[in-house]
Amino acid sequence: MSYGPEGFADLHAPSVAAGHDPVAYVCAASTAGGTVGEILAKLPPGPDLLLPHSAAGLARALTGYRPDLVVCNGFPWKLPSEVLRVPRLGVLNVHPSLLPRHRGPMPIHWAVRQGDPETGVTIHWMDETFDTGRVLAQRGGVVLPDDLDGDLVFEQVRSLSRELLSEALELAASGHAGTVQDSEGAGYEGVMGPENAVIDWSANRMDIHNLVRAFRFGLFPVPGPLAVVDGRWVAVLRSRSEPGEGVRRECADGPLWITEWVPVPGRGAWLPAG
Repeated sequence: MSYGPEGFADLHAPSVAAGHDPVAYVCAASTAGGTVGEILAKLPPGPDLLLPHSAAGLARALTGYRPDLVVCNGFPWKLPSEVLRVPRLGVLNVHPSLLPRHRGPMPIHWAVRQGDPETGVTIHWMDETFDTGRVLAQRGGVVLPDDLDGDLVFEQVRSLSRELLSEALELAASGHAGTVQDSEGAGYEGVMGPENAVIDWSANRMDIHNLVRAFRFGLFPVPGPLAVVDGRWVAVLRSRSEPGEGVRRECADGPLWITEWVPVPGRGAWLPAG
């Protein structure tokens, strides 16, 4: 179960390499628009493609396949108990964070936003709450440098996910129950909404700097958070906390230098007034 061709590819390769036989792929109908042909073109011969509109429909469809295991990789729904009970072994989830830190739908963005030095991947059994199930496999080591490249970080996370899934599948097949997540350091963050798209210069400078960094993964129609620089609205692409070239702006706890930006028509062109 995934969001599209890349997600399915990351599930398929380690499954087949480990000698397992995928029988169906599931993409939520609400997120598959415009990609169905692409998904079908990239699927290997054999597995079906399911496009459920509801959790109830998903449960009925999966029951017909009598699956041993279901694996989710970026699937956008919270799965109810009637879906979780269908596979003989259970449902695994591939989550791109070091759980219990950064539960929720945008864990890499929040790791950057909160200034984490690295991130990683956790594969866990799913339960009826978000990202709280027992952990089968976990590994860090995806560095989040100050001047990060969002595409490179995503590719490193995908590569690590494929490696870790090979291990997790064997543990699942052997009946491994996993390890209960530590409650210390646990946290859930939701979607970064429009309220995060405008820089508040009264915030701490590293909070603003990390917000700029988080936008390198793509959040809104603009490539960076919005701010007024030199009297005009811009999307801020890069900033630095140490003195150097750029426009100096005062924040709550000191200065921040805006080093790269692009002009935008104005705040109102992107966000509601308010």
